[in-house]
Amino acid sequence: MSTGAVAQRTLSMLGRRLLTLVPLLGIVSLATFSLVFLIPGDPAEKIAGEGASAAQVEAVRTDLGLDHPAYQQFATFLGNLAQGDLGTSYTFRSPVSDMIFNRMPITVSLTLVAMLFALLIGIPAGVFAARRAGRWQDRVVTVGSTLGLATPNFVLGLLLALIIGVELKFLPATGYAPLSEGFWPWLEHLILPGFALGVIAAAEIARQLRASLSDVLRQDYVRTAVAKGMLPRTVVWKHALKNAMMPVVTVVGIQIGYLLGGTAVVETVFGIQGLGDFAVRSVLAGDLPAIQGMVVFAVLITVTASLVVDMTYGYLNPRGESQ
Repeated sequence: MSTGAVAQRTLSMLGRRLLTLVPLLGIVSLATFSLVFLIPGDPAEKIAGEGASAAQVEAVRTDLGLDHPAYQQFATFLGNLAQGDLGTSYTFRSPVSDMIFNRMPITVSLTLVAMLFALLIGIPAGVFAARRAGRWQDRVVTVGSTLGLATPNFVLGLLLALIIGVELKFLPATGYAPLSEGFWPWLEHLILPGFALGVIAAAEIARQLRASLSDVLRQDYVRTAVAKGMLPRTVVWKHALKNAMMPVVTVVGIQIGYLLGGTAVVETVFGIQGLGDFAVRSVLAGDLPAIQGMVVFAVLITVTASLVVDMTYGYLNPRGESQ
C-alpha cells in the first residue's frame, strides 16, 4: 500500500472517529448529568457550610446557577462544551479545564509507569508460558496471572505501602514529586503505586499473549524455520511474537482506560493528588461541572487510545490495510 493511500486511510479513520465523538459526548454527558442528581445531598449546602443560613444557601445556589431547571443547566453545559469550556468547579472555584490540566501530568505519569510495569512483566511471562505450554512453568504463570487478576489494586497498594514504604523504608509510601525535581525522585514516588496499578494489566497481557503465541508457535512457518536450524528464541522474538501481538494490542488499549479509572483508588491510597483524587473529591461534593469535565476527558482519552490501537493494527497486519 502506498504512503499516500495509507495517509488517506488514516485521515478517513480520524474523520469517522471525530464524527462519532460528538454524539458520544452528548450521550455520556446526559447520562452523567442525570446520575449526578441521584447523589444524596445538596451541593449548595455543602459549599455554603454546615452553619450557613437558608438565605446563604439560596445565595450560593443562585450564584452557581443551581436554581435553574435541569434542562437549562444541561443546555448551558453543552453550549459551553461546544466552545471548549468545561465550566467552573463548585468546590475548587476554578475552571475545570485548568484543574484537569494541572493534575493531568501526575495521573499520566502514574499511568505510564503502570503500563511500563504491565508490559515488562506481562510480555516476558506470556512468552515464557507459551514456549512451555502444558508444562509446570506454564501452570505457574497461569496461576500467577489468576492471582494478579483477583487481587484488588488497593489491597496490593496498601500492602506495598505498609511493607516496602513504612516498614522497610525502601521507597516513599505516599506523595508525588514532579519531574522538575529530578528523574529519580519522580520515579521513586511512582514505583509502588505504578506496580499496584499495573499488576492486573500485566496479568491480562500475559494470559492473552500466552494463548495467542501458543497458536502461532504451532503454525507451519514456525516449524519450518526451526527445522532449518533457526534458534527457537530467534523465531519467537523476531517472527512469531509480532503475529501474536494483535490480541495484546487490544488488551493494552482497553487497559489504558482501566488504568486511568483505577488511579482514583490508588491515588487515594498513596496520597497522590492527581485526576483520580480530583474525581473522588468532585463526586463526594456533588460538583457537577467537575464530574462532567472528568467524564468528557475520560471519553476523549478512551477514543484516542482506541484510535491508536486501530493504527497499530495496520502496522502489525499490513495485509489487512490493503484489503
